Amino acid sequence: MNRCFIFAAGTFYGLRERPAPGDFVIAADAGYQTCRQVGVTPDLLLGDFDSMEIPADFSNIRRSPVEKDDTDTMLAIKTGLAEGCGEFYLYGGTGGKRLDHTLANLQSLLYLCRRGARGWLYDNDFVWTVIENESLTVEKTVEWGLFSAFCLGDRAEGIDETGFQYPLRDAILTPEFPLGVSNHILESAATITVRRGALAVGWQLPPLFDK
Repeated sequence: MNRCFIFAAGTFYGLRERPAPGDFVIAADAGYQTCRQVGVTPDLLLGDFDSMEIPADFSNIRRSPVEKDDTDTMLAIKTGLAEGCGEFYLYGGTGGKRLDHTLANLQSLLYLCRRGARGWLYDNDFVWTVIENESLTVEKTVEWGLFSAFCLGDRAEGIDETGFQYPLRDAILTPEFPLGVSNHILESAATITVRRGALAVGWQLPPLFDK
């Protein structure tokens, strides 16, 4: 499965998975600065460049208008899908001063899911993805590691959570009550299943740096 790495202009918390030869790397606007910081050369730099000046030392640039329906990250996602990518790693898609962009990127994970792809959105020692009408097994990499699940849509039904501190069986999650927040992974591998609906699920990762 072809992989796409997207570097956006939010907060960068460290590189969990490094692009390998053959992966498609996109810098979205000021995400280009993160690429330079970690020594990654993007295949494409795109965006409306409202966060940085167009660099003079990079040639493969695709400029978009400021007034558009897509965020720069969504443009990168659509580009990666057009290139045949099925797995997406998103860095710099959370944090910063823009909660609205974090929410937009969580919704973008559902966009990927419904097009047969999987997206991983990296936060501060945390990773998010979206599942719909399926199961996902998560390995415990942090003792007492946090896990949260939120409904994306009107409701999500038939939810099982096994291997967690607070298990669920055939439960319903709705967007107005955050029942799925702040669970803990107890077993070496824990599984969440949603039979009808979509969930944003996220879990704690080992720290990259000493704190």
